[in-house]
This record gives sequence, C-alpha cells and structure tokens, in this order.
Amino acid sequence: MVGSVKKGFIVGLQTTWTLGKIIFPVTLIVTILQYTVILQWIMEGISPLMGLFGLSGDAAIPLVLGNFLNLYAAIGAILTLDLTVKEVFILAVMLSFSHNLLIESSVAARVGVKLWIMMVTRIGLAVISAFMINILWAGGNELAQYGFISKKEEVVSGWGSIIMAGVEKGLIGILQLALIVIPLMIGIQILKDLKWLETFSKWMSPLTKLLGMKENTSTTLAAGLLFGLAYGSGVMIQAVKEDGVSKKDTVLAFIFLVSCHAVIEDTLVFIPLGIPILPLLLIRVFVAILLTMLVAFIWKKAELQNRKEANYDH
Repeated sequence: MVGSVKKGFIVGLQTTWTLGKIIFPVTLIVTILQYTVILQWIMEGISPLMGLFGLSGDAAIPLVLGNFLNLYAAIGAILTLDLTVKEVFILAVMLSFSHNLLIESSVAARVGVKLWIMMVTRIGLAVISAFMINILWAGGNELAQYGFISKKEEVVSGWGSIIMAGVEKGLIGILQLALIVIPLMIGIQILKDLKWLETFSKWMSPLTKLLGMKENTSTTLAAGLLFGLAYGSGVMIQAVKEDGVSKKDTVLAFIFLVSCHAVIEDTLVFIPLGIPILPLLLIRVFVAILLTMLVAFIWKKAELQNRKEANYDH
C-alpha cells in the first residue's frame, strides 16, 4: 500500500508539473486580456450575431467571458442582465459545451489530440445547439428569475497589479490542480495494484464498446465525467504511458469529454439561474454519446476502406 501511495504521489506531481506549465501562462495571458480592450472588441464584434441564436446583443458579454475565463465569470455576468428564461437556457447550453476554452483545450491537447479539433468541436456544438433550441423551443419568453446576486469583481488597476493578479490566479489554478490530481493519481495507483481497476474497466466495457473504444479508456472517461476535462487529461497522459491507449481511443475519449465533462459541477453551477438543469444535463450526455458514436463509425469505415485499398494495391 505504501509503495502504491508513493508511486501515485510521484505520478501526481509529474502530471501537475506537466499541466501546470500550460495552465500558468495561459491563465496569466487571459487575466491580462481581461483588463484590456481586446475582450470588449470581441464582445462588440459578435453582438450582431447573437440574434441568430435567439439572444440579445448583451448576451455576448457572458458568452465571451465564459469562453475566455470560466463558467463562474459567465454566470456572474448573466445575473446582471435582464434576459428571458429561453435566453438564459440557450446561454447555459452553449457555455456547457464551450467554456474556459484556452486552458481546457490546451491542457487536453497535451495528450496528443489536435488543438483545432478540440476548439472546432466545442464551439461547433455550442453554435449548433443554440441554433436548434432557438428554432425548436417557442416558450421561455418570461423574464428569468435568478436565485442570488453575484459578487462584484475586484477592481484591479495598473499593469503591476494586473500582472500580479494573473500570477496569483495562475498559482491558485496549479494548487487546485494538485489538490485534485495528486489524490486522484494515488487512488488510481492503489486501484491498479489491487486489480480493482481491471474490474471497473470490465463494468464500463459496454459503454466504451458502444462509443467505439477499448476497455482501457474507462478510467479516463470516469475521471473526465466527474472531475473535468483538465483532470481527465491528467489521467489520460498516464494511461497513454502505462496502459497503451491507442491514438484513436484517445481522440474518441476526448470527443466525448469535450461534449460532456464535470457533469456534476458544470450542471449544478447553473441552478442559481433558475433554469431547468435536467434537460441541460440530458442534452450534454445525449450529444456526447451521439457525436462519439458517429466519429467512431466514420473512423471505422475509413480504416476498412484503407485496408481494402492496401490489399488491392498488393
């Protein structure tokens, strides 16, 4: 047991260092951008497009903040706006697919999944889902009633203070990562050594098989579903090293997780907005399963075609 804890602790530290090298600079850059006119320009640029999704121009504010910063920043912005229930629900669905883009996508790309695949998938799902909800849902026109009023953001002035705020947020981000990843890696190592992970993988095999993946991706899926994309990346980095997870299964796992991750936190966080959260969760799960199965099917067809062509050439 002591050996398992020691090995898991070392792996957790290594994973934290690997992911921290991405999280810290990205957090610093995003924090600096937050206090410049760049985010304001982006908000103004996309405001005219909001009507396509059934949203007012003001909805660009939480959308941009959520994608560049995090869900909490987006929710804080939503709570200051007069939006309808339909608008808030559309924003919640969009942000559940596409939030904290720079950090989460960059960290996940460390596993080997191309960054553009992550970005296109997440933004594409957000746009398509918003468009479909706007067309299919005729109700929700009453004004949204929020559960509480958000705290105001601390005002920071001066480049020195801004940079220090970015450094502080970056260090806090790494600390939060370590507090989750290290115990997670210790737990996984103990489960491996006790052979319980093999049993868990067998339990998960019907789901992983349905999604076109092998059993050894089950730990990554579970970690991503419960703890989030960044922490799922940490588990996958280790799984690729030790369990021989294939490139195909890596991509499929993250196609699923970019659509549906941290299902508990990322769903419950929307409760203060006064919207129905069960449909929000079901949309994420359904889209993740459908999209992953579709990509797996197309991939399998392409592999079969390549084999036929190779045999024909010989």
